[in-house]
Amino acid sequence: MAAREKPEFSIADFLDNGRWWRNRGLVLLNIALVIPLMSSIVNGLDSSLVNGLQILPEWQKYFNNPRGKLLGVINSAQFLGNLCGLPFSPLISDHFGRRAALFIGGLIMLAGVAIQSTSWNVPMLIGARVTIGLGLSFCSNAAPLLLIELAYPTHRGKITSMYNSAWYFGSIISAWVCYGAYEHAEGSQWSWRIPTIVQAFLPIVQVVSIWFVPESPRWLVSKGLEGRAAQILAKFHANNGDERDPLVVFEMAQIRHAIRLEEKVNKSTTYLSLFSTPGNRRRMMLIMAIAVFSQWSGNGLVSYYINIILDGVGVTGTQQKAAINGGLQIYNFFIAMGASFLIDWLGRRTLFIISNSGMLATFTAWTITVALYNTQNIAAAAKATVPLIFIFYLFYDIAYTPLIVTYSLEILPFRVRAKGFAVMNITIMATVAFNQFVNPWALEAIKWKYYIVYAAWLVFELVFVLWFIVETKGRTLEETSAMFDGEDMERDLAMAGGNAASTSIRVRRGADEEDRVVFPIRRKTYQRPESAGQLQVFEMDKRHSDSTGSTRHDTFLAI
Repeated sequence: MAAREKPEFSIADFLDNGRWWRNRGLVLLNIALVIPLMSSIVNGLDSSLVNGLQILPEWQKYFNNPRGKLLGVINSAQFLGNLCGLPFSPLISDHFGRRAALFIGGLIMLAGVAIQSTSWNVPMLIGARVTIGLGLSFCSNAAPLLLIELAYPTHRGKITSMYNSAWYFGSIISAWVCYGAYEHAEGSQWSWRIPTIVQAFLPIVQVVSIWFVPESPRWLVSKGLEGRAAQILAKFHANNGDERDPLVVFEMAQIRHAIRLEEKVNKSTTYLSLFSTPGNRRRMMLIMAIAVFSQWSGNGLVSYYINIILDGVGVTGTQQKAAINGGLQIYNFFIAMGASFLIDWLGRRTLFIISNSGMLATFTAWTITVALYNTQNIAAAAKATVPLIFIFYLFYDIAYTPLIVTYSLEILPFRVRAKGFAVMNITIMATVAFNQFVNPWALEAIKWKYYIVYAAWLVFELVFVLWFIVETKGRTLEETSAMFDGEDMERDLAMAGGNAASTSIRVRRGADEEDRVVFPIRRKTYQRPESAGQLQVFEMDKRHSDSTGSTRHDTFLAI
């Protein structure tokens, strides 16, 4: 890139790198983002609830001890509802907005919870589960879109990674609610109706409060509502309400430019648009690959068939199995949440490489211990299997739990982001279906030798990650999604943001001494770009009184 083509500023020059809790705009924004973040907790709670209900005697008695195919239908009803709604959820998110999709999904879920909590027969229960899954499909599509498109640039990766990690928290809540209801309402129908009613709490909070959450600025710009988008960015990102703030001007310029370029390529978007350009085909290859890897790395064996896995290494006690399974869920939650804070430090590609390398090494050792126990009945090998399961999930959770949503949404352009994310979720469901049907059959047919298949597959995963996964940290959302469309697109976006911010600064050069203040210094050091020409930049102090009457002393960057 020629020197004259370099923008004078990058977004890093305008970011607040101080403590976010001292920035009122960021505090309000992060509190608001808790509302869409709840969707993942709801998903974890609901997905785990039926498993918890099945251990309750009153639930079994009330529904006449469902077994076989009938129990399978009950277990998969929410899955089927989710699958039916996923293809249509992007249409709601893109046409009516991210908040509207969350609101509609929440209402549908509440209707499903009402039916489930008052169910008097199995068909009614199945219908309720399908309804809940349908509502969940709208929420699970819109919530991460709102998170990634609204979050502050330096918080985007962490907050979006926390979304998928929060699933485990919902699972933990489900287990303890079922346990508590059984302890305090044993022998009563309320032992299973109370956990069902608890499902309604978070959707009620979302339905009531979602309209207090700002809409996605990207969606507003796509609908021509640029004024509202700038107001949101000024209030929550710049923390001063000034739409001429260089950070706001920079972000708006990049958002506007990226969406206009996308519109030139695709006047209208369909699911076929995901595969219509080389850049999109490369994106979808990565997204569908990591979606498959997230379920076919061996984790599916433990997630759905831990009972068979533990039986295979001699752990047969119900209490032992419950303790291991419960401890694993809590362990997964803390590891995944911790990893969410590493993605901007270590980078996405680094975490994927560490994760796949660690899973391959651990799963190979796991396979050897299972083989030794099953062929030579070595008790020590069986004892080693349980800690190996926990070590395996350590490596799985540092990448595939937090990053599968974050990485997929980052590399998708705005106009196909919702549809690409829906395809990712459909791919995950397809691989989960494979796990549920093939894994138990294979484990019964060839027993521990089935582990060798997964070990070989993990080798392929590692090669794929090393060859194809690209690093995305340190870029704006628009710059990240443009990485797959060539250097010209990246340069155009960098120039659009940097030049717009430069113009905003220059416009204010002729003001008097008081108005010459341009923006607070947000970096400890500032280097004047070589291409700044005659632009004179210097530090100045400003004393002023705030609303409480106390005097504040701020350092500003002035022209």
